[in-house]
Amino acid sequence: MYFLRLLRTNNQNPLSTSYFLTLTKLQTLTQNHQIYVPLHSYHHETLTQNNVVASNKLIASYARSGDTDSAVRVFESMKVKSTVTWNSILSAFAKKHGNFEQARQLFEKIPEPNTVSYNIMLACHLHHFGVGSARAFFDRMEVKDTASWNTMISGYAQVGLMGEASMLFAVMPEKNCVSWSAMVSGYVACGDLDAAVECFYAAPVRSVITWTAMITGYMKFGRVESAERLFREMSLKTLVTWNAMIAGYVENGRAEDGLKLFKSMLESGAKPNALSLTSVLLGCSNLSALQLGKQVHQLVCKSPLSSDTTAGTSLISMYAKCGDLKEAWELFVQIPRKDIVSWNAMISGYAQHGAGEKALHLFDEMRHDGMKPDWITFVAVLLACNHAGLVDLGVQYFNMMVRDFGIKTKPEHYACMVDLLGRAGRLPEAVDLIKSMPFKPHPAIFGTLLGACRIHKNLDLAEFAAKNLLELDPSSATGYVQLANVYAAQNRWEHVARIRRSMKENKVVKAPGYSWIEISSEVHEFRSSDRLHPELASIHEKLNELEKKMKLAGYVPDLEFALHDVGEELKEQLLLWHSEKLAIAYGLLKVPLGLPIRVFKNLRVCGDCHTAIKYISAIEGREIIVRDTTRFHHFKDGFCSCSDYW
Repeated sequence: MYFLRLLRTNNQNPLSTSYFLTLTKLQTLTQNHQIYVPLHSYHHETLTQNNVVASNKLIASYARSGDTDSAVRVFESMKVKSTVTWNSILSAFAKKHGNFEQARQLFEKIPEPNTVSYNIMLACHLHHFGVGSARAFFDRMEVKDTASWNTMISGYAQVGLMGEASMLFAVMPEKNCVSWSAMVSGYVACGDLDAAVECFYAAPVRSVITWTAMITGYMKFGRVESAERLFREMSLKTLVTWNAMIAGYVENGRAEDGLKLFKSMLESGAKPNALSLTSVLLGCSNLSALQLGKQVHQLVCKSPLSSDTTAGTSLISMYAKCGDLKEAWELFVQIPRKDIVSWNAMISGYAQHGAGEKALHLFDEMRHDGMKPDWITFVAVLLACNHAGLVDLGVQYFNMMVRDFGIKTKPEHYACMVDLLGRAGRLPEAVDLIKSMPFKPHPAIFGTLLGACRIHKNLDLAEFAAKNLLELDPSSATGYVQLANVYAAQNRWEHVARIRRSMKENKVVKAPGYSWIEISSEVHEFRSSDRLHPELASIHEKLNELEKKMKLAGYVPDLEFALHDVGEELKEQLLLWHSEKLAIAYGLLKVPLGLPIRVFKNLRVCGDCHTAIKYISAIEGREIIVRDTTRFHHFKDGFCSCSDYW
């Protein structure tokens, strides 16, 4: 309010330089959403009557903030209106949803429309009615410039009509970097990487925008090395380029490379934006690199992004996925303007950690605050019911989603419901639900059913689920492995051997199970029966010590989870050397007392390890947090937060 008081107390001449500079500063603050001041309430009439430039800026400022009414008041009070004035008010109407007719009527009143006027209306047609309407207007346009052609080509590209975009591009009188980039991006979006590459190399002048579009394309199709080569060759890199590379690394399972590149970006002097932080925090989540995530959090706190809702939500998600639910909640409370993504992140966080009641309470609070849930919200809600064993309540929410909110069901909802019913032993209901799906079942649906069949040792339905899974995805290792596990649990080793031969014949490769733990910002990875870690001798010594104490406390190894046809003694040793036990033993050796031990696993934690970790938490007096592919388990004083239901 300081600047508004300055205008009032000095009673400055609206034509003076100091008045104009003060007004410009005030407009900058409103555009950055730092303050909002109804400028029309002060010197409004004098300003608009005598300073066309200032009035145009004011209209543009109101248009950007969505305040069309104030923009109109300024416009109507002006005695002299330039074409810029008309374009500014036209832009205000064109951007506002549902105001097309007003925009059209206004456009027809412009005394001398220029190319900007026409381009605003062209974009308006695209926004409100789509490509057909826009093309009809484009063909009628009296004046076309390069921006007009680019708008039309981009419109076609955005909806995947690359044939039309290509024909228009071919007859375009003058092309610039935006034209080439629109074509490259369009080909990438519709899945034609070859055409994108051909277009990229045909560009006479390769701009940073075009190069970045091609990098995005290579990353989308998993051609990471090609993207890296282009990135190295670029002499000028914008923030968008850095973001494309970081996001590409994370999306292609190379989060560690993404985090290294983020550090290089900071060293280069580039300042990250919310998109940069979203990608790097997702990388931290994928690697469960909590310490690095905390460093990124400190960076956010020192930047203008500290009040950004997107950055705050990314931090919430990172802390929740890295096992620090307390910090996630504290951040959630601090967000001043929570959007649906923020609510979803926190509800999902509670659901992942098995805090079903808290997740559902937060869902009710969200609705009470007037926020309408979306399909992602209900995935989180159903997940919360699943992990808490609230089967009937989950069915109610599933029905409520369609009946009360009109949200169309997606495969993710059905996967949650099949898991919910399957884990509760209601396997026939889960099968009936799959058969009632309004779309073709996704392989993951049958994978979920197969996992439930293993829990409840239902061989007939396991074979049914595996058969359907492998028909949909013959290369799926999950179908083979889960069915083999069901056979192994029943000591039907001849069937296990047959499945393993089939995997070999079909060249199906099983992803090896592994666990990892972060110690002093360094990630240590373990595989079952690991032989590579430099401190393996100390780890085995710790495990042997723990095994003796656990057995004295009543622990009996569950040989059902030693999925090899070997003697009992060797089975016990194989169980003791499961990857999660190795990681926990290393954590006990390295993590200071009083701090929780956080371990992460790329597969579902096995039943024997789950039992053993409960004993270890009581014997060592330590809190142990384990995240597997299904959920978080918080072990403390001999108990698990899942209450043995997972």
